[in-house]
Amino acid sequence: MPLPVPVLPEGVDPAWLPPAAFRAVGGRRTLIRGSGPLAETVHGEVAEACRRFGGRVVRGAVADGTYDLVLDLGDEGLGEEGFTCAREGGTTAVTASGGRGLLYGLFHVVRLGEAAFTGAWARETHRPAIALRMLDHWDNVAVHPVMGQVERGYAGGSLFWEDGRARGDLERVRAYARLLAACGVNAVAVNNVNVHETEAHLLTDRIGEVAAIADALRPYGVRTHLSVSFAAPVVLGGLPTADPLDEAVRGWWATATRRVYEAIPDFGGYVVKADSEGQPGPFAYGRTHAHGANTLAAVLEPYGGTVHWRAFVYDHRQDWRDRTTDRARAAHDHFVPLDGEFAPNAVLQVKHGPMDFQVREPVSPLIGAMPRTRLAVELQVTQEYTGQQRHVCWLGPMWSEVLRFRHEPESSVGERARGGLVAVSNAGDDPFWTGHPLAQANLYTFGRLAWRPDAEPREVLDEWIGLTFPEASERLPDGLHAVLDSSWRTYEKYTAPLGVGWMVQPGHHYGPSVDGYEYSPWGTYHFADRDGVGVDRSVASGTGYAGQHAKPWAELYESPDTCPDELLLFFHHVPYGHPLKSGKTVIQHIYDTHFEGVEEVEEAREVWASLAGLVDPARHARVAERYEEQLRSAREWRDQINSYFFRKSGVPDERGRRIH
Repeated sequence: MPLPVPVLPEGVDPAWLPPAAFRAVGGRRTLIRGSGPLAETVHGEVAEACRRFGGRVVRGAVADGTYDLVLDLGDEGLGEEGFTCAREGGTTAVTASGGRGLLYGLFHVVRLGEAAFTGAWARETHRPAIALRMLDHWDNVAVHPVMGQVERGYAGGSLFWEDGRARGDLERVRAYARLLAACGVNAVAVNNVNVHETEAHLLTDRIGEVAAIADALRPYGVRTHLSVSFAAPVVLGGLPTADPLDEAVRGWWATATRRVYEAIPDFGGYVVKADSEGQPGPFAYGRTHAHGANTLAAVLEPYGGTVHWRAFVYDHRQDWRDRTTDRARAAHDHFVPLDGEFAPNAVLQVKHGPMDFQVREPVSPLIGAMPRTRLAVELQVTQEYTGQQRHVCWLGPMWSEVLRFRHEPESSVGERARGGLVAVSNAGDDPFWTGHPLAQANLYTFGRLAWRPDAEPREVLDEWIGLTFPEASERLPDGLHAVLDSSWRTYEKYTAPLGVGWMVQPGHHYGPSVDGYEYSPWGTYHFADRDGVGVDRSVASGTGYAGQHAKPWAELYESPDTCPDELLLFFHHVPYGHPLKSGKTVIQHIYDTHFEGVEEVEEAREVWASLAGLVDPARHARVAERYEEQLRSAREWRDQINSYFFRKSGVPDERGRRIH
């Protein structure tokens, strides 16, 4: 019997991979060679497609006829995840060395649709550019009194946890694993990096619940990781210390880790947030982050596990009057001196920008400054600062810019991410998986860019459209591109200008509040006054952050005359009349972009309205409802930002538009 394809509860959106996406495969004759758990998954997928569309699937080592598709688990020397694909003599052949490769090869054929069975084409080899492609779920087991079931979650409750325990029915988790495998994600951390007391117990007496989730993810090649507390030896083990150099502490971690692997033999490893935003860490014992990471790496190493140690370390209790302390500098200051001191299976996980997933930041200089350390680059698929899945904001173009960025000519960010590409997930138990149906495009795009960081984002978006709406008329893809392609830049226009960032409501981070964080201890300021706006991060007169970048970029960022306009206020405090390269002044740019952003949302809303009848009514209605909120919010952003800077600067809009 083939492994059954997950069945979604009634009313749950299939996201990409609805049954119609398999029509081209399901209407043909397929031969599958090979055995093993993932080969069974492949067989189940093809068998279900054939049941629906009239084809036939055969298992066997020797072909007994002519086949339209051959999926062959052979020895190609492609590793566990690589595959080849070719078409000759009327047969499309996929060959892989490992089960994951065979599964990814099947989904490649599904993406191609009828084109997979047309003409003849030479053998192509497909391998992931980045070995680990992981989603971090910030899911809480117990509902947190402030952050709720999912911290920074905008799509309902957790897929994994409910009422303080693992969900009893994990069929939807298996369906989630299927979606992830179809875009190339191969690992998931199932709990919040901010590990509270309940979640800490997942490491020990509740590891069975994690094992059940791992069982649901495994059929689609997704390995399970766990966020753990640095203080676990104290919180769970009753030890008087969590000092990473203490022998009793090391012994406790070794025993706990052995029991984890007894429950989950293919366990991926630990994720740790330490000395960050109140989480405990090695600083309490006079130790470095390398000491902390290496202690966990040592106990994971015998099992092939990895510790992902987050570099999100900064002073979140600084005095707002102190302009010398700069949050943007913090990760580089803390970790560059430790380059070369981390164990081979300790991965330093670095946010793509130096701050915290703002709509526009420079690429973190830390990524280019630690050549002797395995780094993972962290993105944020959940839209904490980009509309919280109430606004359309497709982030593919932003991520592509980051992954192609070169600190120095030798290698791009995507090439430096030897320890993985990781993202904070945006999925939950909402019927549309991501709350906003169009936010599914961000989840899919992350997976595909993690597989191939140099992929063209627009082509990836075409894939998502084709897999999500496989039977749509040509008008629907055109409409989806119209509302998605420029949505990130539209969001940027009506929110924070020229890289300044952080003009959000404190705490929940939704909606405008220009001074919301200006006098807080979190270290995120714009320093707007009557004369100008922006943060001086130059070496000559500011915090010196610009100098942390490699030489060509440091020189570019150092002067307001050469700094790119989109990052000007991140690096410099300039007068409102400062001329941009566009020819506009800073203040006029602020006015113009905020009016333009609202107009672009209005236009996108009308485009979406015109697509009624081309998508199912429930999905169309959800997006239309979200567009109403996006437009309301965009107008609020426009009016608050423009009014704030008009009152600060005293400079009127040269076009005479109404500013309150």
